[in-house]
Amino acid sequence: MELNISLKGIEAINFFGVQNKNINFLATFFPKVRIVTRGDELILLGGETDVLELNSVIERLLEYFHYHNNINITIIEEMVMGNTNSLVFPKQKEEVIVFGDKGKVIKPRTVHQYELVKSVKKNDLVFAIGPAGTGKTYVAIALAVKAFKERLVKKIILTRPAVEAGEQLGFLPGDMKEKLDPYLQPLYDGLVDMLPKKKLEEMYDEQLIEVAPLAYMRGRTLENAFVILDEAQNTSDSQLKMFLTRMGQNSKFIVTGDITQIDLPHHKKSGLVHALDLFRGIPGIDFIFFDKGDVVRHPIVRKIIDAYEKEENPTE
Repeated sequence: MELNISLKGIEAINFFGVQNKNINFLATFFPKVRIVTRGDELILLGGETDVLELNSVIERLLEYFHYHNNINITIIEEMVMGNTNSLVFPKQKEEVIVFGDKGKVIKPRTVHQYELVKSVKKNDLVFAIGPAGTGKTYVAIALAVKAFKERLVKKIILTRPAVEAGEQLGFLPGDMKEKLDPYLQPLYDGLVDMLPKKKLEEMYDEQLIEVAPLAYMRGRTLENAFVILDEAQNTSDSQLKMFLTRMGQNSKFIVTGDITQIDLPHHKKSGLVHALDLFRGIPGIDFIFFDKGDVVRHPIVRKIIDAYEKEENPTE
């Protein structure tokens, strides 16, 4: 019997192992089956019973790999022996949001990051507000990837206003994507940590992930999607209203921003600042406030924030 198994959407080398280490180890448990690796395929050759038994193990390994983005010979041995209950969704790893590229563990690291994770479970619209470096957007993107992996949503949409470019976009070189990419790069960076390169490219191609400037959201209804608006302090009232009213059925929205770093012209009021008063107490909407204690960048970043706060509030 010959059976072909497609590995579409994953980095084959990460599944096969360096020099096929994982596959060669798996083969030792099934000496009557010949395993051939060819591009993004596994080909199983042998008797029907043996091939189907091995295929069952590989299916479980692929399920584990899609969740953890990593396997090793210990995992393979446990799968072959049938010890799967403790492997696929182990209880001791409940605090993990998602396993990133090459099995990187991504979980909340501060009190307010934990609060954001809990709030998103209960609410469809969550505002995460606080200074730079507190992991607001990073955790939000991890939650979006988690929701997609668990098939709670069909699409991830990441957006931010390109206010820093102002009217100068037309004078920048390149097409519109090339003009806007520098302003969207922080969102791309988060995704690279969360998903293997090949899977990420596949999701872009199939439009399962969209990274776009806020203006591109106008006129749309965003259903079955996990949507993140980053840098929301740089939205006007009308822009934020436009964005929030895009919410369709079975969608989660996270709005992140730092109200101490508003880049709007002085005569324009930040839509995020207005939202703090406007939406208080509405069921299904929550606010999580981050502070300098949540900074997870270089330790000196906290001191920088401290210095600015002291300058702005010299009497405190």
